[in-house]
Amino acid sequence: MDLDRGRLADFLRRRRARLAPSDVGLTDGARRRTPGLRREEVAQLAGMSADYYTRLEQSRGPRPSRQILGALARALRLSEDERDHLFHLAGEEPPHGTGHVRPGLLLVLDRLDDTPAQVVSDTGDVLAQNAMAAALVGDAASRPPAERNLVRRFFLDASARELFPAADRAEHARRHVAHLRAVLAARPDDRRAGALVAELRRRSREFARLWETREVAVRCADVRRFQHPVVGLMELECEVLLSAERGQRLIVYTARPGSESYERLRLLRVVGLQDLAVR
Repeated sequence: MDLDRGRLADFLRRRRARLAPSDVGLTDGARRRTPGLRREEVAQLAGMSADYYTRLEQSRGPRPSRQILGALARALRLSEDERDHLFHLAGEEPPHGTGHVRPGLLLVLDRLDDTPAQVVSDTGDVLAQNAMAAALVGDAASRPPAERNLVRRFFLDASARELFPAADRAEHARRHVAHLRAVLAARPDDRRAGALVAELRRRSREFARLWETREVAVRCADVRRFQHPVVGLMELECEVLLSAERGQRLIVYTARPGSESYERLRLLRVVGLQDLAVR
C-alpha cells in the first residue's frame, strides 16, 4: 500500500475540525477563529512536535510510523473504522487486537482531570492515560511501545518497583502472575499473551517461580500503596471498570476525602502536572 499524502492531510484536517477542546479534556481558552482543535493541541495530545503534525496536514510530511498513527488515532478520538482508514491512507495495514480505545472511553478518561486514571489491556499494556496518571505512575507515552506493559516493567525494570513500598512488592508480583495466568487460560491461543509469558519466564526467576505455583486470579478493585518520589506515600482505592471492548479496563485511583493520601493526591495534581509541563 502507498502513502496518500493529500487524502491523509484532508482526513486529519476534517477530524481535527470536528473536535471541541472540551471533547479532549482541554479548556476553551482564548476566542477561536476556526472550529475544532488547534494543530498545536492535536500535536500535544499525540505526543509529537507541532511542526511535524503541521507538515502532515500540509501534505509534506514524512511517512508516519505506526506508532505515530496510533497516537493520532487516540488524539483525534477516532472510531475503530476511522483508525483503520487512517492507517490505509498512510499505506499501512491496520493493527489487530484490542489496542484501540473507544472514543467514549477516552471521553470518560478526559473528564477525570483531578483523578489518576488509565486504560490498560488485560495483559498489562497501558493504552491511554490522563495527566494525573502520568504524574502518579509515569508517562507511558514517553516509553517505547514494548516498555509500556505494566507486568513486563515490574519484573524486568527495577525502577518500576520503586513506585511501591518494599513490603508490598511480593504481593504485587504474585497478583500480576496470577492475573496473567487467568488471561492465558481464557485465551490460550493469544500469541501476544503467550509471548509475554515466555519472555518473563526466560528473563525473570521470580516470575518463573511464581508461574509454577499455578495460581489464577483476575485483578479487580483493591487498595494500593504508592511511594511517589515527590509527594510521598499514598494509599489509594483502585477501581477497575471493564470496557465493552474485550480485554480493556479503565482503572481509577481515588483517596478517601480528608485523609493524608487525599491531600497528597491534591498536591500531586499541582507538582506532578508542573513537572510534566516542563518535560
